[in-house]
Amino acid sequence: MSLMSRPVCPSHVKALRSFNRFYTQRIGVLAPSLASEFSLTEVRVLYELAHRDQPTATELAQDLALDGGYLSRILRRFEGKKWLARAPSPADARQSLLQLTAAGHVAFAPLQQKSREEAAGLLAPLADSGRRQVVNALASVHRLLDPAAAPPATRTALLRDLKPGDLGWVVQQHGEIYATEYKWSQEFEAMVAGIAAGFIKNYQPEWERCWIAELGGDRVGSVFVVRKSRAVAQLRLLILTPQARGLGLGARLTDECLAFARAKGYKKMMLWTNSNLKAARRIYKNRGFKLTASEPYHGFGQKLVGETWELVL
Repeated sequence: MSLMSRPVCPSHVKALRSFNRFYTQRIGVLAPSLASEFSLTEVRVLYELAHRDQPTATELAQDLALDGGYLSRILRRFEGKKWLARAPSPADARQSLLQLTAAGHVAFAPLQQKSREEAAGLLAPLADSGRRQVVNALASVHRLLDPAAAPPATRTALLRDLKPGDLGWVVQQHGEIYATEYKWSQEFEAMVAGIAAGFIKNYQPEWERCWIAELGGDRVGSVFVVRKSRAVAQLRLLILTPQARGLGLGARLTDECLAFARAKGYKKMMLWTNSNLKAARRIYKNRGFKLTASEPYHGFGQKLVGETWELVL
């Protein structure tokens, strides 16, 4: 079944439509456009002309889903007010390149300012963290629904220390990602919850540490160093969300653990993983970890092979 023909959950459709209604009401789309003489469609056309490099009428009609005749009437009105200039297209003599004149930019400026003020008004009541959440969520929607047109995502990750709420996120991501990608049961999520609870309950800041990775303000990864003994550190709970993969972030998190363990005087680092976690195993192997034990078992609703890997520091 292709992606285009996959059935969509009715609750997902309902959620999207509900958001559309909410957002159009909040930004006043259904009211007179920006308290001006312009219709909503005219504002959209003006916006495109102000922010694009000499589009053709055909391109505008296609991108704005407008009837060609209706768009032509709008453009003629703009020309009549001296807001629009046309130039022959060197690529197609049947087409004209459209551009706002200086007078057109003057006419558009109050609309631009009003639009910015209304957008700022929506964000103003939120704390900085809330504003980042909104902006990042909008960028995610843009990338998912129109990848070709969306701005590129931030690709440089920030690594930071543990904050309140992070442990719950780590448990949630392990539960969701392993259930989706490997069909593991909630038994695994319960185990991760126990590890996370034990870490914070018995935390030894001189010997242990957690890193949370962020991209554009969103949490996308984690890793922990736990004291196994005076000489041995254990790497635990390394995970990346799907959007953070392919950036070398898993390797970077592992390297942070190794550097921390060496700085603290540990003699060895060990970890436990499973044979089907190919990407993680590749990271460990590339850093010199050796497979020291392998044992089949039934857990998390699956037949698995547990592995112990060790590295002399």
